[in-house]
Amino acid sequence: MKRGLWAAGAAAAAVAAVAVRDLTQRRHALLRNFPVIGHGRYLIEAIGPELRQYVVAANDEERPFTRDQRRWVYASAKKENNYFGFGTDNDIEFTAGYPIIKHRTFGRAVPRSHPEAGYEASVPCAKVLGAARGRAKAFRPGSVVNISGMSFGSLSGAAVEALNRGAAIAGCLQNTGEGALSPHHRHGGELVFQIGTSYFGCRDEQGRFDLAKLKDVVAANPIRALEIKLSQGAKPSLGGLLPGAKVSAEIAATRGIPQGVDCVSPSRHAEFSDTDSLLDWVELLAAETGLPVGIKSAVGDLDFWDELTTLMAATGRGVDFVTIDGGEGGTGAAPMIFSDSVSLPFQVGFARVYRLFAERDLHEKVVFIGAGKLGLPDNAIVAFALGCDMVNVAREAMLAIGCIQAQKCHTDTCPTGVATQNRWLTRGLDPALKSVRAANYVKTLRRDLLKVAEACGVEHPGLIETSSVEILDGRTTATPLDRVYDYQPGWGLPSKADQEAVIALMLDEPQGGSAPPSP
Repeated sequence: MKRGLWAAGAAAAAVAAVAVRDLTQRRHALLRNFPVIGHGRYLIEAIGPELRQYVVAANDEERPFTRDQRRWVYASAKKENNYFGFGTDNDIEFTAGYPIIKHRTFGRAVPRSHPEAGYEASVPCAKVLGAARGRAKAFRPGSVVNISGMSFGSLSGAAVEALNRGAAIAGCLQNTGEGALSPHHRHGGELVFQIGTSYFGCRDEQGRFDLAKLKDVVAANPIRALEIKLSQGAKPSLGGLLPGAKVSAEIAATRGIPQGVDCVSPSRHAEFSDTDSLLDWVELLAAETGLPVGIKSAVGDLDFWDELTTLMAATGRGVDFVTIDGGEGGTGAAPMIFSDSVSLPFQVGFARVYRLFAERDLHEKVVFIGAGKLGLPDNAIVAFALGCDMVNVAREAMLAIGCIQAQKCHTDTCPTGVATQNRWLTRGLDPALKSVRAANYVKTLRRDLLKVAEACGVEHPGLIETSSVEILDGRTTATPLDRVYDYQPGWGLPSKADQEAVIALMLDEPQGGSAPPSP
């Protein structure tokens, strides 16, 4: 009895103390006017995303990924049933801009009919990366779906390791992100080494680019290509900031920076100052390493792209691949105005850039990679129809290894250990288990892309034409994709030689069929 009275008294004293503090503080008018109970408002605000995610929002309302989209990724990663019943709950009839993929009754490719068909099928890139410019280490990527640039530092070491192991299992590439190549990237997955404005992993003590260090990194690791990062969709023309508190000894060693000191990435490269000098640097890196070299960029003003394609056509110098990141792409942290309103969405930006390459007859000589919510089959199919040869997945891959879209990436408090350096939180992420889920997701996405390609009558996603997609204008009309983006006949496809080569590769896999005809 006495213990109960003591506990009640202590609780009352605590409430009284909170009330006195609320009444006397001046920072929050709500708490000054409504002591104690006003804290409920801040609690509800804090758990608002969770309430909407699990209680309030409908299946297709949430952003950036709806409940249906997350469910498809989770089920695919766990190799569970990822089918949906009772028809679509998307508002097809009244949603302008909704893509419709047009199947063919009779086409070259015969769809496989088993649910698991195509799951282990090889779906390589339709182009040989670096072949058009004669790079010494040109190669055909083994997967049209690859893991996008996500740096160690932004992601935890366990998450990076899970993705690298998953890439090895799925036979796809993993982009290191601009945070350099860490020990967590060395678990069997082949890599694209991204070079950002701070030259992490290939810089000297003054932060200047060091070609010798880059060549050492390339020689010691399974790096298949170099990607120069100009910008990304969620924060174009902004440098990054990694607070000193997050710059651990391991991150400092990986990036080549001082431990415990704020790490600020500039918004511009020091090795080039215009398009002409960029191409000079591209050719230098390719000549010194033998690797294909490309660029990654969001799309804003088209002057840069006009200059790039003009110089490539006139001088013979050029990039081997172009990665276009849409404004709907993700990031660990960015100002709201940049995430919401700066840089074009993927489809608009990519189509404008592709058109410039095509008008100068360069589109068949460059491998095009798309990024920005393209880890969902419908978005990816439209990207391939527009001319993408591969797609990179980032947040979808994070979902596959446990991300719950808590949107805490910028706080270092990610509850599932994916986007945090907090050791207590990262201990919950098992790289061995999550790597299998990452691989399952990549394989499932490839399978679905292959199944849709076959439904469109072709053997490979890269052979889907713009005529196979229409964009709804509303309930009663639709516009073909080529008319939406002013494409000419044949645009969006590889060269005839590349088409024939990839068809031959795909025909190594058994196609579907039917019962013998009746007598």
